Order: sequence, then structure tokens, then C-alpha cells
Amino acid sequence: MIVLVLILFLLPAVLYSAAWLASWRTASAALTGAQAGGGLAPEPVSVQTTGPATATRLLPLAIVLHGVSLFWPWDTGGFHFGFAKALSGMFWIGLAMLWFEERRASLQSLRLLLLPLATGAMLLPLAYPGADFGELSHRPLFVPHLLAGTMAYGVLLLGSLNALLMLWAQRDLHHPNRTGRSVWLDRIMGGLPPLLVLERVMFQFIWVGFGLLLLTTLSGMLFSEEVFGRPFRLEHKTVFSLLSLAFFGVLLAGRVVRGWRGRIAMRFTLWGFLILLLAYVGTRFVLEVVLDRF
Repeated sequence: MIVLVLILFLLPAVLYSAAWLASWRTASAALTGAQAGGGLAPEPVSVQTTGPATATRLLPLAIVLHGVSLFWPWDTGGFHFGFAKALSGMFWIGLAMLWFEERRASLQSLRLLLLPLATGAMLLPLAYPGADFGELSHRPLFVPHLLAGTMAYGVLLLGSLNALLMLWAQRDLHHPNRTGRSVWLDRIMGGLPPLLVLERVMFQFIWVGFGLLLLTTLSGMLFSEEVFGRPFRLEHKTVFSLLSLAFFGVLLAGRVVRGWRGRIAMRFTLWGFLILLLAYVGTRFVLEVVLDRF
């Protein structure tokens, strides 16, 4: 038991921390070089080829172990799932997609934001393992429904972090000489790719996340008997999912028809993801932590 905890939870947490430290050192070196060059920012450099190579090369191993930890049985009963595992799975999917996406664009800033959050989230199930789904987990459509929902959370998380970085970058453009900005924000902003690249990547994540969220919502509504073993009921979880789906749907329609971009796109993305968080993670958090009901 202790060995499994060490391998499936503490080891990937250590590897995530080491990869974050490698990225931080790379960002620090780039910022120092830019300051030494009179404030001219160097070309974006992928963290895959800089910093302590061992940490970045072991990141895929950490992602694999993190994924295995999500399916680790806590006892001889059925599958456990709750707000902690939902958060952990969300960040796991986000890191996996980020690792693949970094081969096409330098996304060091996203990594600096995501790795500390993923480290904390993957340790949460140790304290809050969630509810035992029992026989429900053996239903043929339940696991695909859960997997699609978790992937939607993770992909839209990346889109939302992208939107947050774009908001910070735009504020820098409008107030380049403002004082009082923290050192860690300087490191993150120093590794940003051009805004057009960030926007393109953000909409890629949103298109994929919207498709997964639509699949999850429709499967839960149309195949409720096969997924949950009961007729469909309009619950607050479904209402929040539909509201989030509407936000992202309107955003994508506005992008295609009206060419929406900039602040309106960022705000739609952030509000849509906030509502989506309330749909499952927020509901389970209230039930498991606030009300102590599983």
C-alpha cells in the first residue's frame, strides 16, 4: 500500500516539481538575457531542449504514473470518483495535451502555470478518494461518459489558461512600464509566444473541448439509463453543463461568423470554464467536503 502511494502519487509529484523547476530556470535565464540585451526579448525557446534535461525527459513518465493513479482501486469495492479525482484527471489531460502541443509551439508559460496546479491536484485523492460507484462503474457507457467529461474539463482548462495569459499579455501591452509586478509573473510572461499564436492554440483547445463536452452532455441526457441506470433528470449539474456548452457554442459561432477575438473571446472562455467547474467539481466538493455526503 505504502509502496503504491510512493510510486503512483509521490514520484510523479516529485517529477512534476523537477520539470517545473527546469522550466523556471529556463525562463529566468531567458529574462536575464533579455535584460542584458537592453530589454530585447530573445526568440522563444522550447523547454524541451533547455534546462535540466533529465527533468523534462521524465515528464512523460510522470504523466503516465499520474494517469495510472486515477484508476488505482482504493479497496476491493468498485470504482471511486469525486471532486478530487475530477480535478486530478482534468490536470492530467491538460498536461498530456500540453506535452504533445509543445512540439508545434513554445508553450513554456502554460507549463509554468499548469505544473504546480497539477502537483497539488494529483495528491488530493489521497485525502478525498471520492464515492464508490460500485455496480455503476461496470455499465458499458459509464466509463466512456466519464472519460469524455474529464477530457473536456482538461482541454477547456488549457483554453482558459491560454485566455488568462492573453489577458495578462494585453495588459502589458497597454501598460508596459507599470511597477509592482511580481517576479514569478515576469518569468511566466517572458516565455510567451506571440499573441496570435496563443489565440490560435486557445481556439484549437476550445474546439476540441466543446466537442467533448457536447458528447458528454448528450450521452448523459439521451442514454441516461445506460450510463447511470436511471431515467434522465434535469439536475443542477446538467443545467451548469448546458450553460457552459452555450457559452462555448456562442463563442465558436461568433468566431466563425463575426471573427470574434481578443477580449470578448477571452471573457467567454473564462466564464464558460468557470460555469463548467460548477457543474461537477463544484457539486462534488459541496457534497463531499462541505456536507460530508458521498
